[in-house]
Amino acid sequence: MQANEAHIRVEDLTMAFGDFVIQRKLTFSVRRGETVVIMGGSGCGKSTLLRHLIGLQRPAHGRVFYGKTDLWEAEPETRNALMRRTGILYQSGALWSSMTLAENIAVPLEAYTSLSTREIGDVVELKLALVGLAGFGGFYPSEISGGMKKRAGLARAMALDPEILYFDEPSAGLDPISAKRLDDLIIELRESLGATIVVVTHELASIFAIATRALFLDVETRTMIAEGNPRELLTRCPEEKVRRFLNRGNEAPLRAEQEEVNA
Repeated sequence: MQANEAHIRVEDLTMAFGDFVIQRKLTFSVRRGETVVIMGGSGCGKSTLLRHLIGLQRPAHGRVFYGKTDLWEAEPETRNALMRRTGILYQSGALWSSMTLAENIAVPLEAYTSLSTREIGDVVELKLALVGLAGFGGFYPSEISGGMKKRAGLARAMALDPEILYFDEPSAGLDPISAKRLDDLIIELRESLGATIVVVTHELASIFAIATRALFLDVETRTMIAEGNPRELLTRCPEEKVRRFLNRGNEAPLRAEQEEVNA
């Protein structure tokens, strides 16, 4: 697959719970190696779309492709194999509280590889180091901060060297400094590993810092009304509600611009 080809492709997707339609006629693609942010107001269906992309919820209509494979028409074995090429950081981190960080990260390695115990230990140490948690493998989730839990969750998401990383509100509950560290880590993963990244967030600072492209899901019309670089959408989008969303408080765009100038 070439860098400019679609890694993920969504065609005419409708999401619904029974007769209640959340979003309709969503069509977009995610190219290999880019970071796409799914944004929009509360209740627009951002996290629900993520569940459709990762195989947890079947569309009411439409398709999700990984390369040329239709996720929902594929055999279960094929679908499971596709999902093992992805990693997911859930909003809470979703770490097992009774396990150390090292044991949490080892779970997918023990389940899906034939690595020896020593080899798994080496991989765990590498993943912890990649997220800035070298030496913390023996700690339990209750013994570390919220930002460290998110990074540990990311280390587990990366355990099987996925091609695609999904993030569900990664900055939720974090202070601004911890949130910025996580944003920096997402950028580093894209640049160093060439990972394709999809992020659900409403945090402006993160949107402007990490997104190469953003999609706006509108809660009122129940469809996608804007797509593009968030800096360009801020000033040029014909939809006023998108410009208002990206200009809330006015601090985040200015801060992102200043950080770019100082870099």
